[in-house]
Amino acid sequence: MKRLLCSLPLALFAGAALAHPGHESVSFFSGFGHPIGGLDHVLAMLAVGLLAARQAGRARWALPVAFVAAMLAGAGLGALGVALPAVESGIALSVLVLGLLIAFVVALPLAVAVPMVAVFALFHGHAHFTEMGHGSMWLYAAGFAIATALLHGAGYALARVLPEGAAAVRIKRVAGGLIAVAGAVFLAA
Repeated sequence: MKRLLCSLPLALFAGAALAHPGHESVSFFSGFGHPIGGLDHVLAMLAVGLLAARQAGRARWALPVAFVAAMLAGAGLGALGVALPAVESGIALSVLVLGLLIAFVVALPLAVAVPMVAVFALFHGHAHFTEMGHGSMWLYAAGFAIATALLHGAGYALARVLPEGAAAVRIKRVAGGLIAVAGAVFLAA
């Protein structure tokens, strides 16, 4: 029993050595883990969910769907050998801008918000592809698309779980501010 208890933490942390691409076979699971493994991706995707929660009715789907579709397009551009300029800066800028929109409770019309989110998603998708390594693009893309959708859902759920009122607005604004600060740090790095 003592050996089992000592070896369990080692087994749980063994995957940390595989955090960088090229060390494992590319699969659905490596694609699924990529967005979750980067704070910049996590914050941007949670922010999209938080912003989506502000929309009414079916419009709530617009931002997450546009993000996932454009992210897959960005990965496709990478697969075709099309280079995007300043991918890491684009990702950092997405975190900063989305955080600011939440912090300052900016309500952009969908005609502006959807293309903006889609442009940001191109950078995220291109980065996912660039860090893919060798293997099945389709399985890897399915993994990062599903992980992204789940992160959008988590941001949406977080926004919807909070009760209506001034305190909930303050919590969301603080969350947006923290996301924006992180984006500024990523941009400065």
